[in-house]
Amino acid sequence: MLGGASTVAAGLVTVAAGVASGSVVVAGTGLVLTGLGTSTWDVAMNVEAADVEHRLGRVLMPRFHAGFSVGTVGGALLGAGAAALSVPVAAQLVATALVAVLAVTVAVRAFLPVVAVAPQDRPSARTAWREPRTLAIGLLVLAFALTEGTANDWLTIALVDGHGTSEAVGALGFGVFVAAMTVVRTVGGTLLGRYGRPAVLRAGAGVAAVGLLLVVLADPLPLVVLGALLWGSGAALGFPVGMSAAADDPVRAPVRVSVVSSLGYTAFLAGPPLVGFLAEAAGILRALLVVLLALAVGALAAGASRPVGRPVRHPA
Repeated sequence: MLGGASTVAAGLVTVAAGVASGSVVVAGTGLVLTGLGTSTWDVAMNVEAADVEHRLGRVLMPRFHAGFSVGTVGGALLGAGAAALSVPVAAQLVATALVAVLAVTVAVRAFLPVVAVAPQDRPSARTAWREPRTLAIGLLVLAFALTEGTANDWLTIALVDGHGTSEAVGALGFGVFVAAMTVVRTVGGTLLGRYGRPAVLRAGAGVAAVGLLLVVLADPLPLVVLGALLWGSGAALGFPVGMSAAADDPVRAPVRVSVVSSLGYTAFLAGPPLVGFLAEAAGILRALLVVLLALAVGALAAGASRPVGRPVRHPA
């Protein structure tokens, strides 16, 4: 994690240099470094979080991902405040890089000790890419990541361009979506402990589908905002549950989480242009209906999330 965070920091500083100098090449190089560091950081922290779950026998991954949601909102608010105060973008990026490295440097000191594995017993990523369950979990994460990412990229535009609301209302609708995700991730461990992963994920897919249809088809604005709330609530647990499921076997957790993360990030790469292409042809609201296909795939793949090996228990 410290290596990933340091790479992200180097990338952000490089982007800042590119912005300050007006160099697209320098800024692009910084973005590549930021992406490399983020992916390493993401896999490492999910493996660590899964290890904490196993050691404590508690469902905690959704709460960790709630922290991710809070950080997203906090970063947006800080960025908006900095922009209002006319703080240069380059300065914002450098400050963010410093905060990230310092925070992770402190956090990793409390990490659990690494269990030594004999060289002959170390799992390989190549093998993980051939495991049907791992690939099915990756498909599950991809589906829910597309559901979440489409809202991140297009919900505000859908409210403004599709429903003719003001930009402030569009931002409010997105805020409702993120707030709903954060709340459900905070309490999601209780639901998972009581009903199990597949049932909760299938219910979430259904709730997200209802929310999406309200956003696309509803006319009164309150119903559209309710749709955003349901969309966020239903999409909330797919990614964290997928990470937990991939890490059910602690020894094979690193390679399996890396495979699942790779498949999941495909949605963030392909989703925005896909919706944009459809929006050009059919309008933004109709384009959002492609998410229904993703939710159907997620519901079908939910069975792969059933725990294997030692189950994670939720405390009474």
